[in-house]
Amino acid sequence: MYCIGICDDGVNTCTDIENMVLQYAGENDMKLDINIWYSGESLRDYLSLGNHIDILFLDIELFKMTGIEVGNYIRKQLDNMGMQIIYISGRASYAQQLFKTQPLDFLVKPISKNNINEVLDEAVRIIKKKKEKFQFQQGRDYYYVPMGDIIYLESVGRKIKIITPETTFEFYGKLKEIIKRLSEDFILIHQSYIVNKAHIFRYAYETVELMDGTTLTISSGNRKQVREKLLREE
Repeated sequence: MYCIGICDDGVNTCTDIENMVLQYAGENDMKLDINIWYSGESLRDYLSLGNHIDILFLDIELFKMTGIEVGNYIRKQLDNMGMQIIYISGRASYAQQLFKTQPLDFLVKPISKNNINEVLDEAVRIIKKKKEKFQFQQGRDYYYVPMGDIIYLESVGRKIKIITPETTFEFYGKLKEIIKRLSEDFILIHQSYIVNKAHIFRYAYETVELMDGTTLTISSGNRKQVREKLLREE
């Protein structure tokens, strides 16, 4: 079951997107629950109660609380990096403002069925990957952490630290072996760090800054491959 949200102050736009999403679901045998809001405030209030959305179609030019403000609320106030946000607008000039909220995509109205199909294909693929789990052992116990929850991994001596938004786990291992067990969303940026690309806020030649403010060094030997992997996403 996928929870889909649509927030736009245009009733016709919401109806059109809902119909295209329902058609996609029928064609792909997907079960979903769709909720619609016509203002940023009503969507914010819904999320403030702890309600969950997997994929959100979010209009930028809402009347009072804008889509960008809602996106900032989701990422910063709720600390929710897993929701797949797809911004929609009648104009194509928002790229720089949207970067901080790390949207999945940006669709310009009028939105076609092909637009919806492509972005839902990508959203579903990402959500499925985030649900994959990384297994590690502490003593006799085995632990399973969703890969989407991992911000980065750090090697400290013989131990590996897994940093997540909620807690830190430790176990014995080597990063060069662990990277082989992680999804392609993870990059070895240094002999001491593996980073989840989904949590990178800013990339510079020698460092990456994560959404929580952490800055990590990129080793000279890894700079070329890090650059290639990150810019490939543009």
